[in-house]
Amino acid sequence: MSKVLGFSGGDDFCPGGSIYANPKEASFFLPLGPQVDVYFPPRKRSRVNAPFVFDGEWFEQKQKTSIEALPDECLFEIFRRLPAGEDRSACACVSKRWLMLLSSICKDEICAMKNTSTENIEKDYDVEFGGEGYLSRNLEGKKATDVRLAAIAVGTASRGGLGKLSIRGSNMCRGVTSLGLRAVAHGCPSLKSFSLWNVSTVGDEGLIEIANGCHQLEKLDLCKCPAVTDKALVAIAKNCQNLTELSLESCPNVGNEGLRAIGKFCPNLRSVTIKDCTGVSDQGIAGLFSTSLVLTKVKLQALSVSDLSLAVIGHYGKSVTDLVLNCLPNVSEKGFWVMGNGSGLQKLKSLTVASCRGVTDIGLEAVGKGCPNLKIVHLHKCAFLSDNGLISFAKAASSLESLRLEECHRITQFGVFGVLFNCGAKLKSISLVRCYGIKDMNLVLPTISPCESLRSLTICNCPGFGNASLSVLGKLCPKLQHVELSGLDGVTDAGVLPLLESSEAGLVKVNLSGCTNVTDKVVSSLANLHGWTLENLNLDGCKKISDASLMAIAENCALLCDLDVSKCSITDAGIAALAHAQQINLQILSLSGCALVSDRSLPALRKLGRTLLGLNIQHCNAINSGTVDMLVELLWRCDILS
Repeated sequence: MSKVLGFSGGDDFCPGGSIYANPKEASFFLPLGPQVDVYFPPRKRSRVNAPFVFDGEWFEQKQKTSIEALPDECLFEIFRRLPAGEDRSACACVSKRWLMLLSSICKDEICAMKNTSTENIEKDYDVEFGGEGYLSRNLEGKKATDVRLAAIAVGTASRGGLGKLSIRGSNMCRGVTSLGLRAVAHGCPSLKSFSLWNVSTVGDEGLIEIANGCHQLEKLDLCKCPAVTDKALVAIAKNCQNLTELSLESCPNVGNEGLRAIGKFCPNLRSVTIKDCTGVSDQGIAGLFSTSLVLTKVKLQALSVSDLSLAVIGHYGKSVTDLVLNCLPNVSEKGFWVMGNGSGLQKLKSLTVASCRGVTDIGLEAVGKGCPNLKIVHLHKCAFLSDNGLISFAKAASSLESLRLEECHRITQFGVFGVLFNCGAKLKSISLVRCYGIKDMNLVLPTISPCESLRSLTICNCPGFGNASLSVLGKLCPKLQHVELSGLDGVTDAGVLPLLESSEAGLVKVNLSGCTNVTDKVVSSLANLHGWTLENLNLDGCKKISDASLMAIAENCALLCDLDVSKCSITDAGIAALAHAQQINLQILSLSGCALVSDRSLPALRKLGRTLLGLNIQHCNAINSGTVDMLVELLWRCDILS
């Protein structure tokens, strides 16, 4: 040991300095002290290039770059001299500060390079700030932030500018504010459509920025924006005079002043929707309609307006073609009577009225007389309308083509057949939905000409409608092409067969969903009589339908493209019959809830998959997951629900 400790030098140990002349080889040593080095054998690759020394500089904060030390005013001057396109986008990616500065630059603040001609400058402006571009962006929920809006404003500028912006909801922590809308206003002057839904953090300041920067705005949609008031709407009206569509929903602080300004300053306004705005009253509706000369589409819902508003519409609505009145509790029979007698709704073609107690026999008849071009009428929850009023309206509305009655419980068979008797010349479609006043009765009809214009018949969830009424309809309507009889438990083969047999034009679309007492006999008759025209057949929930129906369809319905036999009593044999059809061209097939369809149908479904675009095999418990996976792989062009 003494010899070792007394060793003065050699090839193995070296006091203090390095034993290698090459400094790279010294990396194999780690200094343990001022006098001794320890040798480590080299491995495949050296990973220690120098001693790891801690000093004060390691903990010092990094100094800012020289450009970051500049104040915002200097950076602003630099950024507004940048050329359009990639340079601006690249700078916007550096930091949030740079992004927000770039988004605050307006078109008028951009400086042109001295060596660029005026013509090229104007061309660059057009490319960056709009031109004919119509880019669209939708922000929802947590994606809706000021930073993202600023990025959109900067990024889309060089591609024609943003044309449509929709913001739905807002980030809970960093929601959209006026700062984000200011960026949009500065960077997207060509914005034409703006939608703001359920954003409580945006008020007048943000919309005023849009009004000042986006003069080409044509469509404005505000929903659940409690901080927006008339002040913002007035600014929009004065600065965006190209506005054609306005929708206001659940904006409690928007009232009459804003609507008057819209009517006064927006001469091109064509569509207005006002829903659940507590600040809107008769004065606002009057101010809007009295100055809007080209207004064509109007929807008023859940407002505290009275008969006066309907009187104004009836007098000034000379260009109105579509009118929706929904849930107006303060409007009485007088309001509808005055609207009909105002002689201003000469161009009205479509009328929808829901949950308005003012729709009575007298009021509806007046509307029919005052609207000679009325073609489409939808009446929903009109509790005071009876058969007499419906028949009187049918006599007055000589141009009526489509009538839909929904939850009108005072309407009976007499009213329905009365409409068919009096509108036989032009009526093409009639729909009855959840009208519980209809009771099946054996009626003796006078000898009259049938309603040959009717092409579509819908009777949905009217439990009183039975076989006797269907038989009468079959005699009255020989030219039917679309028939929907859904949710009619009381209807059997005895009622459906006469309706099918009386159709002379050839049925194209038939829906018997929920008719639990319909059997294979109806489907066989339908296939034999109308197989050459039938394209769409819905038998969802018809539990008595079996494989015999599918065999008849396979044999006769060459044009059928959409078939729904969900919850029917079909088996693998029925699917096989469909697959072996010579000319069938199914595109949509629904087998949902067919418990007797199993894995054995795989070859048949594969064969049908040559033309299928959609296949529904949900709740088919006899089909295992392996078969489903195989179908997904084989029918790659088909959308499969399982």
